[in-house]
Amino acid sequence: QVQLVESGGGSVQAGGSLRLSCVVSEDSVSNYCMGWFRQAPGKEREGVAGICTGGGSTLYADSVKGRFTISQDNAKNTLDLQMNSLKPDDTAMYYCAAAPYSYHSGWSRLWDRGDEYKFWGRGTQVTVSS
Repeated sequence: QVQLVESGGGSVQAGGSLRLSCVVSEDSVSNYCMGWFRQAPGKEREGVAGICTGGGSTLYADSVKGRFTISQDNAKNTLDLQMNSLKPDDTAMYYCAAAPYSYHSGWSRLWDRGDEYKFWGRGTQVTVSS
């Protein structure tokens, strides 16, 4: 089954940037709708961004719109998340996830539901200091 491994996390000051990457193995990233989620201590997991190239759509949480960009590289078989203008509230463990389809007509209302995803990475920590 598909395996997901995140990297690129770290510590950065507010206003800085990080680029997270998720390597997909045992299958092609193009076979899945993909998402980035995050969870801070004491808080619920939340969807950050989703991409479903089968439908050509990318979606973002309101809290990251204009600052984060999700992208998929089919040649490298990776899912990336470029994070700019980072804020202390962005501090969390970030997870890459894959839904078991490459297209869904309801993607726009499903992308941030964790139970929609079948495969998960172990996460990479992002810490933003003020």
